[in-house]
Amino acid sequence: MIAMILAAGRGERMRPLTDNLPKPLLEAGGRPLIVHLVEALVAAGCRRLVVNTAHLGAMLEAALGDGSGLGVQICWSREGTALETAGGIALAWPLLGEDPFLVVNGDIWTDLAFGPFIERARAALADPARDAYLLLVDNPPHHPEGDFRLSHGRVIDESVAGAAIAPKYTFAGVGVYRPRLFDAVAPGARAPLAPLLFDARARGALAAEHFGGGWMDIGTPERLGDLDRRLRAGPGAARSL
Repeated sequence: MIAMILAAGRGERMRPLTDNLPKPLLEAGGRPLIVHLVEALVAAGCRRLVVNTAHLGAMLEAALGDGSGLGVQICWSREGTALETAGGIALAWPLLGEDPFLVVNGDIWTDLAFGPFIERARAALADPARDAYLLLVDNPPHHPEGDFRLSHGRVIDESVAGAAIAPKYTFAGVGVYRPRLFDAVAPGARAPLAPLLFDARARGALAAEHFGGGWMDIGTPERLGDLDRRLRAGPGAARSL
């Protein structure tokens, strides 16, 4: 499966660290955040990656090149001005093909086994009515309200009878999508992902799983420092994230 890493954002909350360095090149545990992700995807069998860029994108390309040093082929999708998540995916569509593809936020860390996750996503999307398969995690302290309610592998609308008793989790920034989910997004247009996911949820086309392993949204310098300390302390400390 082709995978895309979202790496175009400026990372405003990470300033001043991101004033002169793209956020995915910030280091934790002695390696850039994006390298952790690339290595995990390569271990899962992904041999072709698409990476989108905007802010300081040339630095990312200089650091990773064509990906051969990491055992992968990287295709670069250059945005100029960041187009948000759905806009970035729509622009990269020609590089992603017509089959379902994996998308991972470039500012997360996780010990998820991507290979089995991809296989579970394939199985879920064998249902032609489904458009996406998401990874959900326990709500972190900075996002206690969560994003989606999960019931028997399906993301359910808040208006569904009994929805309130279904657990509500946070979207982990990892998902497998059918290309048609982005049909309404014009290439080059700015567009967020959330409205597309909410629409899929309303149509009953959104599947998901809950992940209880290590995961962190590296949204602030403090979180980056926390991840760095845990990774340097060893796998056990990292898994407690």
